[in-house]
Amino acid sequence: MGDASLPKPNILLAFHLEFPASFYDEIRRRFPDAEITSLVLEPGAPLPSESARKASIIVTLGHLPCLPNLEDTGHIKFIHFFSAGLDKVIDHPILTDTEIPVTTSSGIHGPPIAEWTLLNWLAASRKFSVTYEDQKKHIWSRDLEYTKGIQDHVGKKIGILGYGSIGRQIARVAVALGATVYAFTASPKPTPSSRRDPHYIVPGTGDPDGTLPISWHHGIDKASLHAFLSLGLDHVVVCLPLTPQTTHLLGAEEFAVLAANKQPNHRNPYLTNISRGRVLDQDALIASLKSGELSGAALDVTDPEPLPEDHPLWDAPNVQISPHVSALGEEYFFRSFDIVRVNLDRSRRGEPLVNSYKRGRGY
Repeated sequence: MGDASLPKPNILLAFHLEFPASFYDEIRRRFPDAEITSLVLEPGAPLPSESARKASIIVTLGHLPCLPNLEDTGHIKFIHFFSAGLDKVIDHPILTDTEIPVTTSSGIHGPPIAEWTLLNWLAASRKFSVTYEDQKKHIWSRDLEYTKGIQDHVGKKIGILGYGSIGRQIARVAVALGATVYAFTASPKPTPSSRRDPHYIVPGTGDPDGTLPISWHHGIDKASLHAFLSLGLDHVVVCLPLTPQTTHLLGAEEFAVLAANKQPNHRNPYLTNISRGRVLDQDALIASLKSGELSGAALDVTDPEPLPEDHPLWDAPNVQISPHVSALGEEYFFRSFDIVRVNLDRSRRGEPLVNSYKRGRGY
């Protein structure tokens, strides 16, 4: 899979928005031996044959991709997506009818999403909304009025469903707060080598060797999941890909198991979802928030998206909703292109690519 036939790779960026000139200048600086071209197309539009046939690497978006027709893919070494999840394109012929390597931006989301998660945890636990509203009203209330319900995170138990790059950086932040981390994965990770992160990692972040959780758990059945949720968890963080197996994975039964096993004198469990809205049974979540079974929830994803203005989730108690923006930041696209750089070098050496999509698994 070397580049002997194309010594100067053509990296084609196909996007529905134009990047500023400074962005392209920086990308060209990082890829001095490559030809960088770009196309601004309607979301989801196919690449023109003339452009696709010149490209050796295509970079596009995961949920609004601009992809080539199959007959135009002869010189393509790999296709890279700006997103981590590919649930919007898994039925596209590029993924179903070809063996073209496909890579994702998994690994770049850990730092911003961990900060978003921490933001919501602290906003909820420190009653930020109360002090913020009082500030606008110029009210200086007595400190005893804030004490009830406020707890810090020392000694709290954090259960992370899906221990990939995002979960690992959240674990790093949680441990820094004094919490303990419990990891849950679909397949067993019994050895140190199996617990290492084989994907792209933003330098200086995450848990590359998988040493932060005090225990690892696994399974794809309800019994295994319920055993994990019975550990007395204060927080459950959902970092799972959306697949048929994970759709509505957490619902009324699971929220009841969580609440029934809460630690004495701790608040009821808090749910954080940064994966996909359909991993949760949203109606069950609303009911659980209304009953107090869950103390709150931080949701960067909903079902559907955008969330309709009249949807009852907006008014559920103790819920914090953001419009699928937890991963965003000025570093995002540069970090994604760093994965392209790593994989371009690997392609030239005939080595396996990092963040490769595994056909048949859905991620």
